[in-house]
Amino acid sequence: MTAPVFVDPAAASAVAGDVLRVEGDEARHAVTVQRRQVGERVDVVDGAGTRAAGVLVATGDRWMEVRVEAVSRDADPEITLVQALAKGGRDEQAVEAAVELGVTRIVPWSSDRAIVQWRGPKAAKGRDKWASLALAAAKQSRRALVPTVDDALTTRQLAARVGEAVASGTRVLILHEAAATPIASLTWEDADAPVWLLVGPEGGIADAEVEVLTAAGAETVVLGPHVLRASSAGPAALAALGALRGHWSRS
Repeated sequence: MTAPVFVDPAAASAVAGDVLRVEGDEARHAVTVQRRQVGERVDVVDGAGTRAAGVLVATGDRWMEVRVEAVSRDADPEITLVQALAKGGRDEQAVEAAVELGVTRIVPWSSDRAIVQWRGPKAAKGRDKWASLALAAAKQSRRALVPTVDDALTTRQLAARVGEAVASGTRVLILHEAAATPIASLTWEDADAPVWLLVGPEGGIADAEVEVLTAAGAETVVLGPHVLRASSAGPAALAALGALRGHWSRS
């Protein structure tokens, strides 16, 4: 069984033999909620990919000490999910599943057909909610990298970012039910090349949005014979890419 994960910036500079003292909510959750005991194995991660694996050697009400036995880095390929805001919490479901499936960055998208919109204080609240979901999902799936969550973008802002990403060598894929190219038919010169996945809302991506995004360098692809919901399209694409690019063949 893999060790439980707790997040603390101190893991970034840890070396084997160190004793890391973790305090606050993470330690309280480990000791009080999960009832971790001295002698149990735990991983302390910095949230940016570094993992300090060790053993609990002491605990208190809101602190614990971990003797580090090994330090490693998770080799997660760069995959960005651009998720349109969606009703019924389906966008939040997509965020949670995408993190479990290996996404490294999440961009909320205020698409033209999105019924849900983040405006004013709601924008910061929504982003913070997604970031909290990403943190919890990363810990649940034992990841050392906690995906970042950007501020929400309009379609015009997204098109500008897409152009910059493509110019830097990133492949940007729009998941679209009317696309002619199946995602499973794509070929990859570099299996670890950065990828963006763009997922629309329940009403789909407007034709005008597809035009402006493809003009910026994005490609349209179709997942399969069935139309998926906003909550499942991104995770399904991540799973397909994981298998196609060989990431799921690695231990």
